[in-house]
Amino acid sequence: MTEQPITAVAIPGLFWRRAFYTLAVLTTSVVGLLAMHRVVDDLALGWQIALLTLFALTFSWIAMAFWGAVCGFVLCALRLDPLSLRRLRPTPPSAYRLVSKTALVMPIYAEPPVPTIAGLEATCRSLLSQAHTEGGSLAIGEHFDVFILSDTQTQAQAREEAAHVAALQQRLAGQINVYYRRREKNEGRKAGNIAEFCRRWGRRYDFMVVLDADSLMSGATLLHMVHRMQREPRVGLIQTVPIPVGQRTLFGRCLQIASALYSPMLAAGQSFWQGDAANYWGHNAIIRTRAFMAHAGLPALPGKAPLGGELLSHDFVEAALLKRAGWQVLLDTSATTAVSQKVPHAGASHNSFEAMPSNFLDFAKRDRRWLQGNLQHLRLLSGAGFHPISRLHFLFGAFAYLSSVVWLGLLVCTSLLVGVQAIAPPQSPAFPPLLSVGLLWITLFMLLAPKLLGYLLTLSQCPHAFGGRFKLTLSVLFELAFAALIAPLMMAWHSLFIVNVLLGRSVEWQTQHRGERSLAWREAWRHTYWMTVCGVIWAVAMAACSLHAFFWLTPAWAGLVLATPIVKYSSSGTWGGVVSHRLGLLKTPSITYRPTLLEDFAALSARGDTPDHAPLEGVVAPLPGELVGEMPCQSFRCFDKRPASASAREPH
Repeated sequence: MTEQPITAVAIPGLFWRRAFYTLAVLTTSVVGLLAMHRVVDDLALGWQIALLTLFALTFSWIAMAFWGAVCGFVLCALRLDPLSLRRLRPTPPSAYRLVSKTALVMPIYAEPPVPTIAGLEATCRSLLSQAHTEGGSLAIGEHFDVFILSDTQTQAQAREEAAHVAALQQRLAGQINVYYRRREKNEGRKAGNIAEFCRRWGRRYDFMVVLDADSLMSGATLLHMVHRMQREPRVGLIQTVPIPVGQRTLFGRCLQIASALYSPMLAAGQSFWQGDAANYWGHNAIIRTRAFMAHAGLPALPGKAPLGGELLSHDFVEAALLKRAGWQVLLDTSATTAVSQKVPHAGASHNSFEAMPSNFLDFAKRDRRWLQGNLQHLRLLSGAGFHPISRLHFLFGAFAYLSSVVWLGLLVCTSLLVGVQAIAPPQSPAFPPLLSVGLLWITLFMLLAPKLLGYLLTLSQCPHAFGGRFKLTLSVLFELAFAALIAPLMMAWHSLFIVNVLLGRSVEWQTQHRGERSLAWREAWRHTYWMTVCGVIWAVAMAACSLHAFFWLTPAWAGLVLATPIVKYSSSGTWGGVVSHRLGLLKTPSITYRPTLLEDFAALSARGDTPDHAPLEGVVAPLPGELVGEMPCQSFRCFDKRPASASAREPH
């Protein structure tokens, strides 16, 4: 067959973008470090080294987030695509033409069948609704297949799962093919599940869209991604920006509004400097199947868990392997930005959604698994052939959790210094008052700037989507206070998790709680009592040593002291209802506009729960014929830099 012409996505001025971002972050970090050096100049050398090191890491991390938010704010304010820097104009449905075959792939592991199947059906029906467009018709069933890839190990759960799938196949018969495959052994977990699909059926499909059990994607978004992959043959992966929806607890509502307000802007800023070396988050993304098979086979890391063995955060590594092989990896923010800005042809039609844990404990348990996986990435920083931006993804992913230890270390050092100087007062103040207070305010401003910029952007473009300007302002203040209270809790949990990893304690792979779950006082106390004890001791010690330090450190110790009631009440759907329904706060576009995709998902979920619409006992439809292909494991130690494999580019 004749190879397709390989043309890369044009990203103008990518070198200068990265240079600007790097220079801005480095300049800000150096200026902050010089100011901090003047603050601690009179301290003993040991204190200076400790405080300067911890401050440099923390302040540089804040500077990266700050400048990324500034870039995203400018792009979103001007309504520019972060890659092409052109005016954001989504492609109308009439422009889509399908010349490819795509598999919607949903790997599952002991998931609740009703919401899982309802979400997949809502996505399929949204895709089927795109069949008739202004310019003609699209034969969706000829160009899309659906695969449910089960790793469920319990026989009873598997039978219930298969019954729901059989009912789904009956409902969608003649419209789109739905296939179900269950593995007896879940070797390699999710990554192994997808790899096994690729080896058996991957060569049948040009692209695959990876969905989590809680993913929801509109047909317009799916067609947009397929259309883009068709016309940009050098692109190996496109990641969308999934927005959390569907939670009614106070914790879930706060996460949802924070994501809806800030994620589009922050993602635009990331895409601006990442360019074609973006990251992959494991779901709500489209992948060029043969490129993935040729270059993204995962080996195990040498050594034992937790830092060795199977890669838990496999998605980061798969994106890095694709980029290493010469494929472009893109973060597509057009659909998310268009929805938030109500751009024509977007609005309620372009959606990429996911669910989030409904309470703090489930959120922390999920983070525990991600933390271990991201720490494994530190071993790949010296891997052969990786793009520099891919190495930054590995480093930043790990430091997102290590920063909690750094922040804790900075707080501990500051508190110890206050205690030491309370016992033996120095001749001069510990810190120059004006300079130290000024540096603190600058740091706080940079820390809060992404939230402020997101608020200003929303206030000027679409406040009605969040309940209007007044309620938007109150919602932002509420979310800001909540974020300040929970930050010390996440710092404490992440620090504890990192200690466990360093002690060699590996995380167990368990099914994630996806539904709403309110916590009892006993459960909340059992997991947070140690935080409360530490917070009380810390607050009392600071009050005894220095009232000035006591008040300045209030945002840190107050969250720890109140850990149990925060975790308990934030898991309550009742309190979430009071804030959202009675007060009208924490509204998001998904609540205000209620997209058809979410309406269908709610209706299908309710139908599945009623006895009258229970899944019929039926036989799952047979799997399609296999087209066996190889997915060789890659090496992190050696890499022969060559152009992307012709076999991966060959059209079907």
